[in-house]
Amino acid sequence: MKKFPYTPLQIAIHIYAWSALILLIFDAVSGNLSANPIQDLEQRTGRHAITLLVLSLLCTPLNTLFKWSEPLKRRRALGLYAFMYATIHVVIFADLDYGLAWSRLIQEVIQKPRLVVGFIAFTLLIPLAITSFDIWKKRLGKNWKRLHQISYLIAPLVVLHYLWSKKGDVLSLQGEVVKPLIYGLIIAIFLIIRIPPIRKALVSFSTRMLALLPGKSTA
Repeated sequence: MKKFPYTPLQIAIHIYAWSALILLIFDAVSGNLSANPIQDLEQRTGRHAITLLVLSLLCTPLNTLFKWSEPLKRRRALGLYAFMYATIHVVIFADLDYGLAWSRLIQEVIQKPRLVVGFIAFTLLIPLAITSFDIWKKRLGKNWKRLHQISYLIAPLVVLHYLWSKKGDVLSLQGEVVKPLIYGLIIAIFLIIRIPPIRKALVSFSTRMLALLPGKSTA
């Protein structure tokens, strides 16, 4: 019998990514968006982009803590889906919100820090998406890994953009700031895990814990 070419994790990633877009289109066509449909589209595509970016950052900790190698193979798909939603987010903002009036759009971006941060984050995502394929990995060699470490900068910028886009008081946790802060906390944990001494300690701890499981040998 021929082996099924896709793993459950692959299927789950593709279903989540495309079902979110299909639901978004369905709500837009059927009029199920909020009273401000353009803002609703912007916010939902932005959240999906952040979620997929966070999931791509989760792949390395899963491998570090649980010796699960498959997530490392799925980082590219998650990253490209994050870029896809980020691109849709930007297109909605530039076209539906501002009608591609570039002079007005540029002026708006310059005047609002949240838009400056969002623009920088999206611009940095572009070379990562272009060079995510194996051919670029071979061409760039060691520089490929250095280039893709930019994601460690992009993630906090995206959270800051999301946080500034919400009206509220961060210190008192009033308004719609809880979700951006949760994203920020998760990303901070993922980035801290990548610090060499912390990663080494976690690998050692994980190895000891996995050795205690039935069927595992400490040798």
